[in-house]
Order: sequence, then C-alpha cells, then structure tokens
Amino acid sequence: QVQFVESGGGLVQPGGSLRLSCTVSGSMFIFSAFGWYRQAPGKQRDLVAQITPDGSSVYTDSVKGRFTISRANAKQTVFLQMNSLKPEDTAVYYCNVPDDLRSWGQGTQVTVSS
Repeated sequence: QVQFVESGGGLVQPGGSLRLSCTVSGSMFIFSAFGWYRQAPGKQRDLVAQITPDGSSVYTDSVKGRFTISRANAKQTVFLQMNSLKPEDTAVYYCNVPDDLRSWGQGTQVTVSS
C-alpha cells in the first residue's frame, strides 16, 4: 500500500524559498510518476508539478520558473524546491500519483506572508 509523508513546509516571507519532501512507502517507487498538489483555503486541490519515472517534469503556469520537482529513487523521496515564493502560493501541499490517486497524506502547510 502506497503512503505519503510530506514535510518541509513553514512560514516564509515573499521572495523566500522552501524545499518540500515527500517520502513514499511501497515497492513501485521507481516505476511511478509523482505529483505535488496544493490546496488553498476554500479552493480545490490542484496539481502544480509532476515528474515521470525517467525524471521529466511538467509544471502549471503559475509556478513555472520558480518551482522545481525532483526525485531520489534510492530514498523513495520526491522534492519540491520552491523559490521566489508569493502570497498566492500559500496552501497545504500534498504529493500523490497523478492519474492513479491514492490515499492522501497529511500534507505540509506553506504560508507566504510578511
């Protein structure tokens, strides 16, 4: 059974950076694509970045050039490096398997505020 444990969130000023981590349990990590999602208060949960098993990545327009998704197969961990953060990036961030969603983890809160 796949489980996700997200970490690395916090409070940061506009223009700052954070690096999120998602540790994934289960035996199919190297064969799976993964995505980072976010959900702001009162809004739907949206996919913001995804990475394929071979390391190719895709981003939603609002984070292109600022966020970078990566993976460490030996550690079964997916990362999201977030730079030039904006207040509108404030949300709870989750990881999951795009197109084959599993049970959600607890997420990690990112708050961008001065």
